[in-house]
Amino acid sequence: MDHQGKVVWITGASSGIGEALAYALAGQGAQLVLSARRLDELERVRLACRNPEAHLSLPLDLADADSFPARVAAVNERFGRVDLLINNAGISQRSLARDTLLAVDKQLMEVNYLGTIALTKAVLPGMLARQAGHVVAVTSLVGKFGTPMRSSYAASKHALHGFFDSLRAELWRDGIRISLVCPGFIRTNLTYHALTGDGSPQNKMDFAQQQGMDPAECAQRILAGLARGRDELYVAQTREKLAVYLKRFLPGVFARVVRKARVT
Repeated sequence: MDHQGKVVWITGASSGIGEALAYALAGQGAQLVLSARRLDELERVRLACRNPEAHLSLPLDLADADSFPARVAAVNERFGRVDLLINNAGISQRSLARDTLLAVDKQLMEVNYLGTIALTKAVLPGMLARQAGHVVAVTSLVGKFGTPMRSSYAASKHALHGFFDSLRAELWRDGIRISLVCPGFIRTNLTYHALTGDGSPQNKMDFAQQQGMDPAECAQRILAGLARGRDELYVAQTREKLAVYLKRFLPGVFARVVRKARVT
């Protein structure tokens, strides 16, 4: 897939997978809109990209959907369109369901699910008018199955699959592609900001996350999968991918295995 001159909007672009995608896409000649909550971190990423003057740092909070029309207007004023929207931002969870406040459950859904679909709906009219565009949702392997300590995080990612699968079925005649990307453990700072039961951040790195795939490799695999036209892409180590197929074909076995999983 040639991204030369394409306008690509990446959320969660200040770190992890989003940052790695920014560098990879800038290297392919894309014009980037980099969004996250912290402008200073977005500027750090922008300045580290190839041709930094070609890119825009645009702060955005997924919990503030009312601000999205103005953000889309700013992008259209600068670039005139969005060719590829990569919905990558989100927050994770590290708590048992019984110990998690309902306010935390709501926050996870508000950011991971509602914020993502609200931004997609704000960008979609421009794509429909041009009869062209590509929307990517970076979900998780736990969008395909649930594990202990991830109840509401998994629910928010499952919800994304339901929404974007439906959206793909609606838009296939309109020249708009919809892709779901499901990473496994990637070596990012996601776990530092993961919410515990009372809503406070975990502030430490999980062992499994620390041993995960390098974000740069993850970004390259994502772009390669999108270039192949994949509707759904699993970016993970082999043993992690096996869980998807175990859940699909042997759900009873999966249920017995996952309840013994050493998940932190």
